[in-house]
Amino acid sequence: MALKNEILCELETNRQSALSGQTLANRFGVSRNAIWKAVNTLKAEGFAIDSAPNRGYQLSPACDRLSAERIRALLGRADAPIYCFDTLTSTNNEAKRRLANGEAGPFIVAGEEQTAGRGRQGRIFYSPKGTGLYMTVALPAGQTPEGALGITAYAAVCVTDAIHRLIGQEAQIKWVNDLFLDGRKICGILTEAVTDFESGTLISLLVGVGLNLRYAEMPSSIEESVGFLNCGAPVKNQLAADIAAGLLRFSPADRSYLEMYRNHSMTLGHNVLWAQGGQQITGKAVALGEDGALIVQGEDGLRHALRSGEIQILPD
Repeated sequence: MALKNEILCELETNRQSALSGQTLANRFGVSRNAIWKAVNTLKAEGFAIDSAPNRGYQLSPACDRLSAERIRALLGRADAPIYCFDTLTSTNNEAKRRLANGEAGPFIVAGEEQTAGRGRQGRIFYSPKGTGLYMTVALPAGQTPEGALGITAYAAVCVTDAIHRLIGQEAQIKWVNDLFLDGRKICGILTEAVTDFESGTLISLLVGVGLNLRYAEMPSSIEESVGFLNCGAPVKNQLAADIAAGLLRFSPADRSYLEMYRNHSMTLGHNVLWAQGGQQITGKAVALGEDGALIVQGEDGLRHALRSGEIQILPD
């Protein structure tokens, strides 16, 4: 590991106190001048590091940048490489590129900014620099398309749980992939399956998460519907590690997460309008199936198990 990355991990681990240049030099077996140069490199890369004579170095309380080394330390797994970028088109795109080049999951891609972030149905997901957490977990091969149907619902639970534990806020889940807080969307989840063209086998499941951490200007068309967690403390690396840890534990046979999903659902018990490919169903969302399907009691009296498409929550 490069010296600058070792220093960054040490500063992240000891955010509450300043570390002297001599302490860091002793820690890594280098000169104080080498520490000074490495710290300046980190500053040039955008990390806010406070330094003062006789005190040492300390990450600024406002510094909340991604660090692959810190995420790896928090995750506690050596079998899932982590790639962090200052800017990229989208974390899902980068994950697909790596899979196409022969890399196998699991691995994690995260970025400070996405220039072409996407949601479902090809919608744009605005991903301003430094204000959100944008990440993709590439799950390893071995899943079946049928067994993986519940991964998006499972991912929503992972993110909701991490937000509650680390920030203390209770997000609600709108089926199947959006998280809301105080009536505004704070997170979108995009799950994509990558298959081998010749064999048709599933190579990897990509779970992309876009989470709005702090206020950012948004296009006027969506500014009334977008929300933010407005968390003051630096949480990005811990959130990334916790969400990734949850996703890497995914097992299609384990349906225990469904109870938490139901408890945080903003859809169940309400009238909804479902639409897909020119078809529509109006009815009441009455249950969540064991595979994550939304069960809607239609106006026709029939129960419909919905596994894809879009819903709108109607007035009761």
